[in-house]
Amino acid sequence: METVAYADFAKLELRVGKIVEVKRHDNADKLYIARIDVGDRTLQTVTSLVPYYSQEELLGKTVVVLCNLAKAKMRGETSECMLLCAETDNASESVLLTPERLMPAGVRVV
Repeated sequence: METVAYADFAKLELRVGKIVEVKRHDNADKLYIARIDVGDRTLQTVTSLVPYYSQEELLGKTVVVLCNLAKAKMRGETSECMLLCAETDNASESVLLTPERLMPAGVRVV
């Protein structure tokens, strides 16, 4: 396993977020487009959680978000953050990471 220096890890802006909007991607069967409140701003992500969560389950969910990920286009939509999940090797299950206790959007994950 490759290791990283703490200084590299510290560059990651991990924050508590709240999913405030979620819709199915028009041109992809397994993708949602979600907007995440991370305190001082709202970020959009394109995420492949359709096989694991319904829109209703995602809406309002508190999650852990990588906020300073480089923007990318996914099927024509901008994805500017990443929701963190635990996923089995065969991708049969993917579970969103959430804080153990209720924390407000924007709190830094350290």
